[in-house]
Amino acid sequence: MKYYNFKNLKEDEHVFHMWEPLKFKIKDNYKYIPTSFIFNLFSKIALIPIGIILFIFNKIFFGYKITNRDKLVKDTGVVSVSNHIHPLDCTFIGLIYYPRSVYYPTIERNFKIPVIRHLIRLLHAFPIPSDKKQKVRFYEQIDKALKNNKTIQMYPEGSMWPYYDKVRSFKYGAFKMAVKAGVGVQPIKFVFREPDGIYRLYKRKPCIEAVILDPIYPDLELGEEKRIEDLREKVTIVLEVTK
Repeated sequence: MKYYNFKNLKEDEHVFHMWEPLKFKIKDNYKYIPTSFIFNLFSKIALIPIGIILFIFNKIFFGYKITNRDKLVKDTGVVSVSNHIHPLDCTFIGLIYYPRSVYYPTIERNFKIPVIRHLIRLLHAFPIPSDKKQKVRFYEQIDKALKNNKTIQMYPEGSMWPYYDKVRSFKYGAFKMAVKAGVGVQPIKFVFREPDGIYRLYKRKPCIEAVILDPIYPDLELGEEKRIEDLREKVTIVLEVTK
């Protein structure tokens, strides 16, 4: 079930691009995880109507469905991971955890898009830095957030391939975060199903379903490096076999 030509793409090559006319540079004191009471209050208030609108929008246009919500990690920090199959799959993730806030590391160039950059920031997206010094602060703030029971959503594939139905190679960042903070990983698999019912009248592309899987925790009997690799392998396997 492929709607794009992925044959000659590199594993981490981006397929989807938006207009990016603005400049953006991460400042030395950039707060990846906002701590401002006013900002976070406004974000939570904004999340209520946005969540309702997105629930209706995603249901109509994508036939979006969530399965196994009872398997979600609650009341503790968690690194949420999924395959990256649509420009709006961050909204699919948001609805899974709603009304709980989710924090989304994303590519810097998304902050060069007019209007969108303010909206995604309000909804707790933050840029992934390329500078080594900034990366230290990036991981420090994420570690603190996870230990404060926050949810960090990661796309270990590193790039978005629309409606791609296989799991690609996972990078290590998400699993390093989980191991460092001593928290679990919540695997989520986006799968596709043929439109049925009313969707058959107007949908050409498949409907999208989020399948929530049991959380997987670091093996504390292993050394740190092997613990990260082991966690990565286990999560990859369960996502690959989920249909």
